[in-house]
Amino acid sequence: MKKLLATTILTSLLACGAGTAFAQEMDELTFQLKWVNQGQFAGYLVAKDLGYYEEEGLDVTINPGGPDIAPEQVIAGGGADVITTWMAAALAARERGVQLVNIAQPFQGSALQLVCSEESGVTSTDDFPGKTLGVWFFGNEYPFYAWMAKLGYSTEGGEEGVEVLRQAFSADPLIQGQADCISTMRYNEYKQILDAGIPEDSLTVFNFLDEGVGMLEDGLYVLEDRLEDEEFVDQMVRFVRASMRGWEYAAANPEEAAEIVLENDMSGALTLESQVYQVEEAAALVGDSAALDMEAYEQTVQTLLNAVSPDNPAITGEPEGAYTTVVTDKLAE
Repeated sequence: MKKLLATTILTSLLACGAGTAFAQEMDELTFQLKWVNQGQFAGYLVAKDLGYYEEEGLDVTINPGGPDIAPEQVIAGGGADVITTWMAAALAARERGVQLVNIAQPFQGSALQLVCSEESGVTSTDDFPGKTLGVWFFGNEYPFYAWMAKLGYSTEGGEEGVEVLRQAFSADPLIQGQADCISTMRYNEYKQILDAGIPEDSLTVFNFLDEGVGMLEDGLYVLEDRLEDEEFVDQMVRFVRASMRGWEYAAANPEEAAEIVLENDMSGALTLESQVYQVEEAAALVGDSAALDMEAYEQTVQTLLNAVSPDNPAITGEPEGAYTTVVTDKLAE
């Protein structure tokens, strides 16, 4: 009996030791989001909540972003191993010395829109002169300036140009009548407009991609020198694989995914309805593969080269080494 008891205790200790060893073998990663926890990032939050990262041997910490957080600066300062950001911001940061490299591109479509109210009288781009247009900055302004340059409109105001309103990240300027048109994301601010009681059929919507100035949005980026480490590359392969599983699950189960988002919401301001909508719209942007589409990449680069911003240009020349297929190639094997 004593021998059996001793054996049981020893087995239990070994099991505990094995569990500890397993936990110690988990690779720790810090992932920085571009914005706060919301349906835009449902795939990653789902992957963590459902244990997909853990199954890949990864202990992933997901840090939310916010209006005062630039993922490019966070990773440059050593605060993250991988970030999600728009390609415009990544390429601009790379030109300025932060050697970001795109390793995967989950978002294949574009959700960036310019939405105009019925009262504005805008029904086509010919109606823009003399209007006030809301524009997001902090790297989000580049496609807008490329678009205005393409149309030949000044952004300094006047009857032949447009007045630029530096827009906060909300739909308030349109709802409150402060601007004729505003920037929105299909999965976020556009829903705010509809929730304010403004009929969808009264709005004129311009998708930047359809206007020929689209650019790639949420991609995954790391610092270039980290890719020299084969172990880190392997971690990124596992991270992207688990993340895409998360997106696949979110697309198939938007309400459950939205509930996971709400569990991670620090503001308490999100609603289940809004997040189900956001999950569905965001998941629709995710491709079957996380591989970078080269045609979309080239369009993004040309859009940025054509952006004429009064503050600073997006990029001044063709980027080199700004993407790699090493991760997605391994995923396809």
